[in-house]
Amino acid sequence: MIRVLVAEDSPTARQLIVEMLTSDPGITVIGEARNGLEAVEMAERLRPDLITMDVNMPELDGLEATMRIVGKVPTPIIIVSSQANESEVELSLEATRAGALMVLPKPASPTTPRFREQQAHLVAMVKAMSDVKVVRRWGASTPTRPQRALGSHPARSIERPQMIAIGASTGGPAALRDVFYALPASMPVPVLVVQHISKGFVDGLANWLGANTTLDVCVATAGESARAGSVYLAPDDQHLGIDDAGRIKLSSAPKIGSFRPSASYLFESAAEAYGGRMAAVILTGMGDDGVAGLRAVHKAGGLVLAQDEATSIVYGMPREAARAGLVNNVLALQDIAPFLVEAVA
Repeated sequence: MIRVLVAEDSPTARQLIVEMLTSDPGITVIGEARNGLEAVEMAERLRPDLITMDVNMPELDGLEATMRIVGKVPTPIIIVSSQANESEVELSLEATRAGALMVLPKPASPTTPRFREQQAHLVAMVKAMSDVKVVRRWGASTPTRPQRALGSHPARSIERPQMIAIGASTGGPAALRDVFYALPASMPVPVLVVQHISKGFVDGLANWLGANTTLDVCVATAGESARAGSVYLAPDDQHLGIDDAGRIKLSSAPKIGSFRPSASYLFESAAEAYGGRMAAVILTGMGDDGVAGLRAVHKAGGLVLAQDEATSIVYGMPREAARAGLVNNVLALQDIAPFLVEAVA
């Protein structure tokens, strides 16, 4: 049985979340917090398996509550946030840097067509995230020497990368923020990104990332030319790719695995367009999205980097890529940006 603490100041929203969760016989709600202070106190006293956390609450907001809980009793936290308020979205994403695992939208009314889908997604994420071991990671470790993954091979290309493709999932927003923060505005190549995130949050993610880097960050538009020093995020429910002229491609092709956008689609497209003249980066995330696409990058002689286990919130996607022998270097999060800067110089 998964024991959940629900932190939400609105009685109506709190009751709805509780009902959504307890619709599954494998989940029980052991506490309901009306503000951040109550959430911290209940987390210490009840020791839940997972917490759903609102961000705009009285007494103590969800960001500060997340920081205190992760510092005192590290617990998996899912932020449940409104998508309509830009400042709330950015506060929610900042909470991922404090230790929250992911951001989900506030549930719609039970009378709307999307409600059942949202309910199923919330329940599935609670089950998936409840086993994640939460520790303080960001900014705490010291730079490490790049390592080569077991069974990997050196890149065959001697050409410098002319574009960078990145795939990320759980824990990805915070990881992307840290990588982009350390990249210079003079970065001589474009960066394309697939980040698995709930529908409606990608614009907020672009704004939040853009406020924390000198790079230009935007949601990709079909047909535009990918510019050096710019980051292009895959839009909701569309695969992201690029052609050999450096133009952005978007596709509504079927999902790969359960994902659209998919990191594998991006990696395969970039490998087809650039061959060995590209670098692919696989960051923290659950599952194995991206591995199939990395096979194409590896075959073309491109550079493949993977985040290491110690700095990954969920060591799933990078681990599967390393196990498949597709990774040239396994790096701590803080070492990825310097490595990329050197690679494209």
